[in-house]
Amino acid sequence: MASDEEEEEYGYFYDDDDAEEDAAAGLEQAAAPPPERRADYWAITQESLPTAQKEDLSTVMNLLNVKQHQARALLIHHRWRMDGVYDRLDKGRERMLRDAGIVLQENNIMAAAGSTMPWRIMHCNVCFEDIPMGVVLTMDCGHCFCNDCWTQHFYAAVESGKKQIRCMEAKCPAFCDEDHVRRLLGRKYPEMAKRFNRFLLESYLEDNDSVKWCPSAPNCGRAIRVGTGERYCEVECPCSLSFCFNCMAHAHSPCPCTIWEKWNAKRTEGENIKWILANTKSCPKCFKAIEKNGGCNLVRCNCGQCMCWLCGGGTGLDHTWTSIAGHSCNRYKEETRGKTADSSREQMQRYKHYYDRFKIHGDSYGVEKQKLGPTLLERVRLLEADLKRPLTIRDGDWLIRAHRRLLVSRQVLSRSYAFAYYMFGGELRTRPCGRAGLAVARNLFEDQQEQLEQHVERLSELLAGADAAAMPEAEIVQAKQKAVTLVKTVERLCGEMYKCIQDELLALLVEPMTIAAYRPDGPDKAEELTA
Repeated sequence: MASDEEEEEYGYFYDDDDAEEDAAAGLEQAAAPPPERRADYWAITQESLPTAQKEDLSTVMNLLNVKQHQARALLIHHRWRMDGVYDRLDKGRERMLRDAGIVLQENNIMAAAGSTMPWRIMHCNVCFEDIPMGVVLTMDCGHCFCNDCWTQHFYAAVESGKKQIRCMEAKCPAFCDEDHVRRLLGRKYPEMAKRFNRFLLESYLEDNDSVKWCPSAPNCGRAIRVGTGERYCEVECPCSLSFCFNCMAHAHSPCPCTIWEKWNAKRTEGENIKWILANTKSCPKCFKAIEKNGGCNLVRCNCGQCMCWLCGGGTGLDHTWTSIAGHSCNRYKEETRGKTADSSREQMQRYKHYYDRFKIHGDSYGVEKQKLGPTLLERVRLLEADLKRPLTIRDGDWLIRAHRRLLVSRQVLSRSYAFAYYMFGGELRTRPCGRAGLAVARNLFEDQQEQLEQHVERLSELLAGADAAAMPEAEIVQAKQKAVTLVKTVERLCGEMYKCIQDELLALLVEPMTIAAYRPDGPDKAEELTA
């Protein structure tokens, strides 16, 4: 049983009667995971790529009653954004297709009649030969040329890397039918026909704002598709890599992409700054860092200023090995900073403050994932193997869920210090009307950060000591209740911090920034799209 002090620390009182009641009930309701929702993210492989592409093509073909190559041209024009197609559809079907360079065959009498009169003779304006209509190809736009000229036109276009081939007629914006391109190339240049098919598939990835390759290294070969309008989101690939879909960096919420990029660039300086602070002192005149590698305590800067190495104060040149003329620093004096204070060293001290906390929580995440995780799995296995205990007691899922929440909240805490370094450092431009509210929002953020830090450490301590397999049943129920309470508190604080960052702090900036939504279990995992 926990002591009264421990119960007060977690903010609730838990007696033996409660333990017996919860043991009977199993705490299923309190510890139940949130209901699962259908994934909005899909992992696309080389095998499932045609299926993914066909879904969008079929939607547009049925919506507008157009051919496949016309639907593809329209989607590429809108970068495969279905919401863009729906928005332009409000202005009229004909205008939308015309703006995308799409010409319907139904509007061209010659194109429709070309296949019904094969006995006619037609003059090809490319090779200047008279060709029977049976070996002439007419596109949707009504322009017709002989098959040999079309074939060479298709070959040259594919060889230059084009996936959308326009009509040969000068200034004609119409796109050629993909089936015609495949058929003619397949007769004379089968390898080029395969290359054209590959271009069409790759267009779904290269020209699609909703699909991006997983940035894993080595690459897992999957592309991730997200829902329309979900640019600022974080997703977990089936290869287990979590990344930001907007900037393609590792998941970094609640830190916006712009700030995270700045922080990563500056992190390379972290160890250098710590070394400078530990091994150098600033000249009191020019504020340059000075390293002492021997000699007495009087140091002379390149600018000519002499200083005492013990206190960093300016001195004259007269000195002996044991003393400096007119200078004494054995008595402690309260430091007063004026306009001559070393601002560069203060900036390094400020960076060290945030960097140390960023790294501490990052290191804790590593330990809790690599060491605590396997330990908890083994404890759960032993607990569930003890058939003498009631089924509700043997259920160890609460440990696994609490551990997952712990890892996510550790990452949130670590990244929140990267955000705070830039948000409150004066480097980001704030709106003139919002400067007064920055101090209030900062206090709110730092209070939430402090509370989250305390509860995360409590949850970590609880899980580290929760050897459920060796506990009596009453203690298991009590530990379970504490874990459930802490998990709920941590989730609430994380959610409030995300809301404060997005609604209170980022709203004050001149440059608009957005963060991914908070997910208690971390980024949603993409589902494999079946071929």
